[in-house]
Amino acid sequence: MGQDNTLVVFKTSKGNIVLELYNSQTPITAGNFVRLAESGFYNGTKFHRVIPGFMIQGGDPNSKGDDVSTYGLGGPGFTIKDEFVEGLSNVRGTISMANTGRPNSGGSQFFINLVDNTQLDFDKEPLTSKHPVFGRVIAGMDVVDEIATVETDSRDVPTEPIVIIEQIIANPN
Repeated sequence: MGQDNTLVVFKTSKGNIVLELYNSQTPITAGNFVRLAESGFYNGTKFHRVIPGFMIQGGDPNSKGDDVSTYGLGGPGFTIKDEFVEGLSNVRGTISMANTGRPNSGGSQFFINLVDNTQLDFDKEPLTSKHPVFGRVIAGMDVVDEIATVETDSRDVPTEPIVIIEQIIANPN
């Protein structure tokens, strides 16, 4: 682990997932994620989109409610600038910023890659809807894989809610 990286522990209804965030390489994205986590923004949200063989997605405040038709549409009320770093690729176990398909449209939603999804990297054609990598799973990939096996509806929403109960931040230094 880089000495200035932050660890985030997601306590979920399926078990713990430990993330290492790349603070120095992606200060805007990692910093935003940490600020949201420290504020409790993710508490009670669900992994609202699960696509086996691709990714699991969370971070939508709408997922705290029961109206699944709104899942995937929420955010923190602001967006952040995309940070693409050469060498950071959407490979298995990395965490990336979700967006609306437009540049600089990420905010709070994120996804964890279940497989190598390098087609999502910023330097791959077509150069649209790319997703910045800002960290990786360092423990609990078995939990991520278990989440990926839950039954989903036609919109990829788990029929069994997978809740982020709370998150713990371990700041460097």
